[in-house]
Amino acid sequence: MLKPLRATALAILVCSSPSWVRSADFDGSKALICATIDAHFCDIGDVCVRMIPSILGAPDFVHINFAKKVIVGPQQRTTAIRYMEPGDGQLLLQGTELGYGWSITLNTKTGGMSATLVNRDDVFVLFGACTPS
Repeated sequence: MLKPLRATALAILVCSSPSWVRSADFDGSKALICATIDAHFCDIGDVCVRMIPSILGAPDFVHINFAKKVIVGPQQRTTAIRYMEPGDGQLLLQGTELGYGWSITLNTKTGGMSATLVNRDDVFVLFGACTPS
């Protein structure tokens, strides 16, 4: 019984990477795939409504290609990353798409993602998680 337990502990120790290695995955040096998990829709004068991202038309997954400075969605639809700014524990990305300005902020330690899409009438707020692709 003790032998399998030691083997499992050793496997966990060897296979797990230290946090400083994982954090390099989210600093803009590696391409990412991000999943949208939670969404909110806000309209002027109304309370924001929480819903499933796909109901809002948000893609289930997007790819962030830092080398090409683009975000790739379903059917290979791309939007340019026009601005990138690293900060304390985060990486901020911004651009425009279909009359909306968008911002995506990546947590450089965990890969957590928050995004907004705004125009003069509406705001969409998305939360998700990213992993190296």
